[in-house]
Amino acid sequence: MTAARSGPAFSIHDIPFSTHGSWFGISPVLGEKTRADDLHLVSHQNGMHAVLCFVPVDATTGERVETRVTATPSQLSWTHESGHIDLAYESPDTIRLRGKMAGLRITAAAQTLTPFTGTYFYRDPVDGAHVFTSYETGRRYRITVLSGIVREISGSQSLGGAERGLTVTAEADAIWEAAIQELDSARRPYSSSTTFDEVVATAERAIGAFTDAIAPWRSPGTPAAELAAYVLWSAIVDPAGLVRRPAVLMSKHWMDKVWSWDHCFNALALASGAPALAWNQFALPFDHQDESGALPDSVTHSEVLRNFVKPPIHGWTLAHLRRRLSEPLSRAQLAAAYDMLRRWTDFWLTARRAPGANLPHYQHGNDSGWDNATTFDPERVVVTADLAAFLALQLRELGALATELGLPAAARDWLRAAEATQTAMLDELWTGEKFLARGADSGDTWSSSSLLDLMPIVLGEHLPENLGKALAGRIEAHLTPYGLASELPTSPHYRPDGYWRGPIWAPATVLIEDGLRRAGHHRLADEISARFRGLCETHGFAENFDALTGTGLRDRAYTWTASSYLLLAEAHELRNTTPTQNGR
Repeated sequence: MTAARSGPAFSIHDIPFSTHGSWFGISPVLGEKTRADDLHLVSHQNGMHAVLCFVPVDATTGERVETRVTATPSQLSWTHESGHIDLAYESPDTIRLRGKMAGLRITAAAQTLTPFTGTYFYRDPVDGAHVFTSYETGRRYRITVLSGIVREISGSQSLGGAERGLTVTAEADAIWEAAIQELDSARRPYSSSTTFDEVVATAERAIGAFTDAIAPWRSPGTPAAELAAYVLWSAIVDPAGLVRRPAVLMSKHWMDKVWSWDHCFNALALASGAPALAWNQFALPFDHQDESGALPDSVTHSEVLRNFVKPPIHGWTLAHLRRRLSEPLSRAQLAAAYDMLRRWTDFWLTARRAPGANLPHYQHGNDSGWDNATTFDPERVVVTADLAAFLALQLRELGALATELGLPAAARDWLRAAEATQTAMLDELWTGEKFLARGADSGDTWSSSSLLDLMPIVLGEHLPENLGKALAGRIEAHLTPYGLASELPTSPHYRPDGYWRGPIWAPATVLIEDGLRRAGHHRLADEISARFRGLCETHGFAENFDALTGTGLRDRAYTWTASSYLLLAEAHELRNTTPTQNGR
């Protein structure tokens, strides 16, 4: 048996083992704040569900053995003093297993079967395979033993409460192999002439090609680039259910959705090396745009949520995406982008602008993406400067698209609207020193210590110089050794794990770094980039990070964080190789 393969090693407790296209992964993480002692096959169809549990056992006695789990992008292994078990993906719906001097007990994660929940287990007389059927995922999981012995079958055809499963092992020092498939109602009996080593080698080539495509610039100065690429690659799922395109989930932990602003950062990271996949990431939420033009809050396999929206950063995104794509958008794609963006903008100008108002409003902090930021403490239905700034950029991008599409009158209208929105933002919310928020209903105004109040820096070169300088000074006050704290650390409202009330977040980092750079504040932008890159290189790609210690918080395998690292690392590398280049 061969040793573990090449590629960046990672902790299975932080990052699940999966592959491009698959709707399931191998992980001990079964839900938010829920970890098991053993690895499980965890599916993301119809939600996040642990389906099968894997327990290494002594090949002779069948007793549980303690093992060390190691993982690289192409292979996962359990190792103990006398043997080990290896696992690899043969395809998005099939994993291969191989063991020597160790057996594997495979059981249903749920021990209780009811008429509507749990997992039924039986031996299929057609091919002798053992099958688990899951109510939660609506799928079957077929185990075919390719070599070795099946021992300790329990719970076959049992109803109610029972342990259901089997043990796969081999005699003496022989090697056993098995395949597990996720399938629908039926499929021909499993057969393959591909060896386990060939399966691993194929996976190595696939992740290697993906990494070379999206991060050809990587160097010893960007040591986390390969792992960031794996986090993205392994979080991709094939079209299924309500997900109509190949999609990068935010995670194959419990944050297993596509939120309607998270997807923007993944699209940008993929643009230069995987342009078709990047376009799909940008367009995916627009597949569910409603009659008002609103985007859903999130999309996943079996659920589209519309009770909130997300901020209109899509104009900013599309402008960057078009510059980054290795293949330009076709005229048909430009026309589609224009229509999608036009309808999304109309939503903010109509459904979210009160009669007589110049500026739109959020209805809750969730609409901003900064769910519980202190900006929303006094009231939740709020006019904010970040929203006005994002909308102004989106209006400018609509003007640029209209020009390219030969719509000069529309282009003039969009650009006038952009200027009017930015002017209203400055007239109504800027005090000369800082931006205020205003209750859309009450008319009351206030300021906060949230980094959200400083997000108008995204306007970059469109900001008056003195205003950009004032924002840059305030932004610098949020800079800790690890990056930009979402709440001033000196604020009485600061919380180390307070979601948007303290921790460092990737999207805010990228948006602010870009705005600062376009406004000419390169020194501060460089410092923010360097600290965030160092944070990821030390602490991984968590959903967010403790601003004072750097510790990763919440979901530890978050794709927008990996994408943000790749964006900042690439720009840093290009600046080093092209010293005269000031921006991206």
